[in-house]
Amino acid sequence: MTAQAETHGFQTEARQLLKLMIHSLYSNREIFLRELISNASDAIDKLRFRSIAEPDLVAAGEEFTITIRFDKDAKTVSVEDNGIGMTREESIEQLGTIAKSGTAEFLSQLTGDQQKDAHLIGQFGVGFYSAFIVADEVEVFTRAAGSGQGTRWVSGGEDDFTVEDADTGRGTRVVLHLREDALDFADSFRLRNLVRKYSDHIAVPVRMPKEASAEDDDDEAGGEAQSELETVNEAKALWTRSRSEVSDDEYKSFYRHISHDFDDPLAWSHNRVEGKLEYTSLLYLPKRAPFDLWNRETPRGLKLYVQRVFIMDDAEQFLPLYLRWVKGVVDSSELPLNISREILQEDQRVSRIRTALTKRVLSRLATMADKEPDDYQGFWDQFGEVLKEGAGEDFANREQLLKLYRFASTAGEDGARNVSLEQYAGRMVDGQDSIYYLVADTHANAAASPHLEAFRDKGIEVLLLSDRIDEWFMSHLSEFDGKSFQDVMRADLKMPGESKDESQEDEEKEDDDPLTGRIKGVLAERVEGVRKSNRLTDSPACLVLGQFAMGAQMRRIMEATGQEMPDSKPIFEYNAAHPLLQRLNDEADEDRFADLVMVLFEHASLAEGGGLTDVPAYVGRINRLLLELLSD
Repeated sequence: MTAQAETHGFQTEARQLLKLMIHSLYSNREIFLRELISNASDAIDKLRFRSIAEPDLVAAGEEFTITIRFDKDAKTVSVEDNGIGMTREESIEQLGTIAKSGTAEFLSQLTGDQQKDAHLIGQFGVGFYSAFIVADEVEVFTRAAGSGQGTRWVSGGEDDFTVEDADTGRGTRVVLHLREDALDFADSFRLRNLVRKYSDHIAVPVRMPKEASAEDDDDEAGGEAQSELETVNEAKALWTRSRSEVSDDEYKSFYRHISHDFDDPLAWSHNRVEGKLEYTSLLYLPKRAPFDLWNRETPRGLKLYVQRVFIMDDAEQFLPLYLRWVKGVVDSSELPLNISREILQEDQRVSRIRTALTKRVLSRLATMADKEPDDYQGFWDQFGEVLKEGAGEDFANREQLLKLYRFASTAGEDGARNVSLEQYAGRMVDGQDSIYYLVADTHANAAASPHLEAFRDKGIEVLLLSDRIDEWFMSHLSEFDGKSFQDVMRADLKMPGESKDESQEDEEKEDDDPLTGRIKGVLAERVEGVRKSNRLTDSPACLVLGQFAMGAQMRRIMEATGQEMPDSKPIFEYNAAHPLLQRLNDEADEDRFADLVMVLFEHASLAEGGGLTDVPAYVGRINRLLLELLSD
């Protein structure tokens, strides 16, 4: 070690990821080359963009390349680029830490099961650290563009790494000292096949030493051949090629390159638009939701190119937030090369591209839902909840979104979320002019809700919603195909064939019912009102919401964000035909009557997924009633 050498410890998360990754990805270890070539390509893209403003960073006529070399005797493989490089400080920061938000959550999801963990790690992106899958030591020689001092970074992938000054050219060279069980990678045929398999689409030439021909029968000729380099990949941006020229395998390979996912994409859409606004887009729909899907602050978006020059990785301006899971590239010939995020926000051309790309994604989903229902159901299970955000964020495409939404329902299989609004509308009974739905904290609670009893008796289908976003989601749906949405837990419920005037007259009559008055006296300030129910057939009682009251699900979400919520009281509805209520009506002991009413109220609250405000009091009531029952 020289005087300039320093030893640093890996970030805790980096150490954890290294250990888990090496074991979990052992069976898929060849992806290290894909990851290192991808990093090299990104480094070249960044320098190409920066050189627009600082042309002196690149020599006139200089060609950007990625070079792969191997040495069987030394047991090494190296990947070198002449891209933007790193300073000493950047090598410490970028190679020793994981800056991704949600890292702790990601690590907590790893199970030790190689197959499951491989999918998760693929979603997270392993990048440079994949080198340690095949190497027991990794050296990185790098010099940042515009800097006169290079850096050597070296580590065995355990607890720490060392950095020191080094004489090296601009760019980055990663040298892998292969493990004994990975020596097969120090082979020209193997490496060439991997480049063509994973990185053929890279728009930068990937070069390797030219293979000696059969005519090279002396050592000198063989040595000359080894010193010559030849391009081993297509070296043409895939999205610039015609769709007829690109195979499905090439599309899938490019998806893995930009997403770092181990799975194939679920679907893709490749289009070139010409005319007043010219651009090319290649959009991918993943099979699995990323681990940080619900972190709306996570960098996301499409890779943006202008005239095939890389501009930025996460251009979020080209798709709405509820489509943040879409991967892909957009390449425009209309935008200025020096475009910034601020300009992107205000540029009308960007707005037009965003509108078109959004419609393209939704159209591709609609086609999948119609022609590939099984694939669409898999998509919905992964991304349906985030697609619901569009109901409140994208009014222009609401009609198209409504056709894409899927629901569980009382007519569907247990727990299956595969009912479309079109299917629901086609099954509506005579006289039904509303789409009925119920929101609960779990599907089981929704399916067992007493509010469904009258609907089941009359053969009326009800949509069952239990995602955490569902109450907010339904508040943004007004109607579908001329049919309004109606929450079956609301006090103003109108059944098919029943007018609201009739319901109001019934409520006014019930105000004078003696049993209603006695129950009101017990529940007092706990409820907004008490009345007989027309929705119960088997249960003795239920709680319903006032017309403008906030539901329990939304209240929990708002409270979780620290917001103070005003008091909200339910309406207590009882089933006058139920034996418990008939017995209650005859109860002369007012204390016992009060205990029974309170138990019915608390049980109704529990049935809706709510809690008990005074558990000791509830236990005391139950104990008293049990003692009286056993004493009889």
